[in-house]
Amino acid sequence: MSDVEQALHWIKRGVEELLPEADLVEKLKSGRPLRVKAGFDPTAPDLHLGHTVLLNKLKHFQDLGHHILFLIGDFTGSIGDPTGKNATRPPLSREQVLANARTYQDQVGKILDPERMEVVFNSTWMNDLGAEGMIRLASRHTVARMLERDDFAKRYAGNQPIAIHEFLYPLCQGYDSVALKADVELGGTDQKFNLLMGRELQKQYGQPQQVVLMMPLLEGLDGVNKMSKSLGNYIGVSEPPNEIFGKVMSVSDTLMWRYFELLSFRSSAEIEALQTETRAGRNPRDAKVMLAQEIVARFHGAPAADAALQDFETRFRQGGVPDDLPEVMLQAPPSGLPIAQALKSAGLTGTTSEALRMIEQGGVRLDGEKVSDRGLLLAAGANVVAQVGKRKFCRIIVGQC
Repeated sequence: MSDVEQALHWIKRGVEELLPEADLVEKLKSGRPLRVKAGFDPTAPDLHLGHTVLLNKLKHFQDLGHHILFLIGDFTGSIGDPTGKNATRPPLSREQVLANARTYQDQVGKILDPERMEVVFNSTWMNDLGAEGMIRLASRHTVARMLERDDFAKRYAGNQPIAIHEFLYPLCQGYDSVALKADVELGGTDQKFNLLMGRELQKQYGQPQQVVLMMPLLEGLDGVNKMSKSLGNYIGVSEPPNEIFGKVMSVSDTLMWRYFELLSFRSSAEIEALQTETRAGRNPRDAKVMLAQEIVARFHGAPAADAALQDFETRFRQGGVPDDLPEVMLQAPPSGLPIAQALKSAGLTGTTSEALRMIEQGGVRLDGEKVSDRGLLLAAGANVVAQVGKRKFCRIIVGQC
């Protein structure tokens, strides 16, 4: 296998779509470091593992010797990207954007080598563009083409409002690629329209067109919805080690392999070997422990990962939690699912009255912690090990109605 083939194999791991692959091969054959761009709008102060899917892929490029452009969308973040959920995302204040950007830089350094990447802010060139420049940029695309974007088309067909500034967002993101002369841009599959806009604008500005590499959206702890803080199904990179470890261990045995592919730095051969051993009878928990330790070590260091494992074993294995936990999927209204109803629906108690009585007697635990609040609500995205008495266990995964 040639060097280019090896690089392409590593780059394509976990990738949902690569457009066009032939262009990337030619760029790799040039032998020069490629300018690889990924943009992050600082819309929240902390990153979660869903964000790190892109960061991990940037690390792949960085390890291959390419130049990483970590773009903080302080200008576009102030505009507000359409969410893809048929609504407008509210813009943030300048102060919020800058505060979030500072935390992003600190967290990104846990994955990428800060000495070998360039942090850029798109306000640098967008502020200089001015009103005249923005109008000229807007003239390079038509409303008809904008309405080809799926969420715009749905909102237009449904007579839902689309603000003019939402049309400007894809143009601004595309212009970022022009300003940075990007060879490759990374993004989620939900960003396809915006990523291709970069190719189109580079062509119009007489530049070589970037390659677009799209990563899948990581499912959250519920195994259904995209990892999101708003759904509560996320693992934050700044959460305490024990919290991260426990959340990773709560992932289903099936979803675990998806996490391995998109989050682990182990080689494909190592992961395939683990899968083979698991299919042959090895406890899938062993592989999950490896993944949990790897992720905790990445953000908190190896000693913290060892301590988190010890804490987990103390709280769960020594507490008699069986390895082959049954799983129950429940649905929660926006207000949350009452704990008593959850226990009854999961078959851990016969009635809600019995569930409430067991709570009063101290006989109910969630993830090893005693439940004392009869009014506890489980939010959509919750993924917990529930215990009633000494011998009744069940993993409860809560979706949204």
